[in-house]
Amino acid sequence: MVTERHDARTGRSERVGSGGGSGTGFGGQQPKAVQKALAMLEAVAYLGAGATAKQIAAHTMVPPATAYRMLNYLVADGFLARTPDLAGFALGRRTSELAYAATGAEQVRTAAHVLDAMRAETRHGLYLASFRGGVLKIVETDPDHEVVSAATVSRNPHAHAVGKLLLAYRPRYLDSVELRSVTAHTLVDGLALHAELAGILATEVSFENEESRIGRAALAVPVRERGSDVVGGLCLQGVAGRVSPDGAGLVEFLKAGARELCGLV
Repeated sequence: MVTERHDARTGRSERVGSGGGSGTGFGGQQPKAVQKALAMLEAVAYLGAGATAKQIAAHTMVPPATAYRMLNYLVADGFLARTPDLAGFALGRRTSELAYAATGAEQVRTAAHVLDAMRAETRHGLYLASFRGGVLKIVETDPDHEVVSAATVSRNPHAHAVGKLLLAYRPRYLDSVELRSVTAHTLVDGLALHAELAGILATEVSFENEESRIGRAALAVPVRERGSDVVGGLCLQGVAGRVSPDGAGLVEFLKAGARELCGLV
């Protein structure tokens, strides 16, 4: 028998079976389910933000259907969160709260904290991409601005600031890029693109000016691991004419943010 119980302290309602466990299916009478759920949390921590259900299932040796069901339970309860592109998972708020409570120390600084502080200083859109595993993923989006999806950038990386950043630091992906026009301003000449990518490596700044959408411009700078490897890109986008490498100290602003993000992607 399943009934609904209301928790006055949290304001949440939960379904409870006759055995007294919650509707998540991780009750005290199912220790194996609990072990699998904890293994999935550990897998996401090990694989990093953006780990897919298939990767997590393989890592934990849990059947994909079971893994997907458990992952949804963990997301619903706040222990995991969906990445902005909905393609993967990241550790959630309640997991961070547990870590904080266990250490008794100051809450760990995250990429989200860095971007929130940066957004207080700019009216432009800000987002963070990961290049880990050779796959571009948007790991921190902007709640107040439309952000280009990872799938859109991946289709035409030569037309996007963060895509060109990926091509500059992962040049083997150039072989699979079809240099097609997205707008009249998209760079489709191979030699010119190679020259631009060389300039990105020299200056550590990528610029897009109405190349993927008329009226929009963007800047991107690399984000590094503590060992200095480039693992992602920090991107700022806004209205064409207001976003450029020469204007309003935007490059210095982004590079300062990228230094704070070192080791957090």
